[in-house]
Amino acid sequence: MTDHRRVLWTKLLKHKKSTAFSVQAHPFRGIVLGVDPSLRGTGFFLLKVLDAHSMERLDSLTLTLSPKESFVACLGKIFSTTEQWLEKVPVQAVAIERTVYVQNSRTAHILGSARGACLAAVALRSLPVMEFSPARIKKAATGNGQAIKEQVAHMVKQILHLPQPLPPDESDAAAAALCYVFSLKSLKGPTVS
Repeated sequence: MTDHRRVLWTKLLKHKKSTAFSVQAHPFRGIVLGVDPSLRGTGFFLLKVLDAHSMERLDSLTLTLSPKESFVACLGKIFSTTEQWLEKVPVQAVAIERTVYVQNSRTAHILGSARGACLAAVALRSLPVMEFSPARIKKAATGNGQAIKEQVAHMVKQILHLPQPLPPDESDAAAAALCYVFSLKSLKGPTVS
C-alpha cells in the first residue's frame, strides 16, 4: 500500500472513531442465554444482569444425548431444547461459542450442525447473537485464553458466587454469557438490546 493510501485510511479511521464510536456504551441489563454447543453435550446457561456489578444464574443445563440417538435426532433435540430455554424467560441476547478450525472435517461438520440447530431456534425469535472463539470466552472468564475447563469452572463459580463449580458444558456456556456482557461493557457506542 502506498504512503498516500495509508494516510487516507488513517484519516478515515480517525474520523470514524471520533464520530461514530465516541458515545460510551451503557452496561448491558437483561438476560443472556449462553450456549456451549456439542452434539452429545450442549451446555445452556441463563445469566441475569442487573448492573455492572450484579449478575446471577437463573438456570443451567447440560443436554446430554446418548450415542445411540441418531445424528438427526440429536439436532432435533438441540433445536427444541434451545426453543424451551428461550421460552423460559424473556431472553434479550444469545452468546454462543464459535466453531474453530479443526483438522478433522467430520468433527467440524458435527459441531457446525449442533450450532446450526441452536442458532435456527434463536433466528426464529430475531434475537441478537454474538459468537466468540473458545479462546476469547476463556480469556473473558479467567484472563487466560488457554485456560483449562477446570479453571473456567472455578472462575465462573467465583464471579457468580455459586456454591460449587458447574459441570464443564454449563460453565463454558456461562463463560460465553459473561463474555457477551464483558464485551459490551468494553465497546464504544450503543449496546445491543
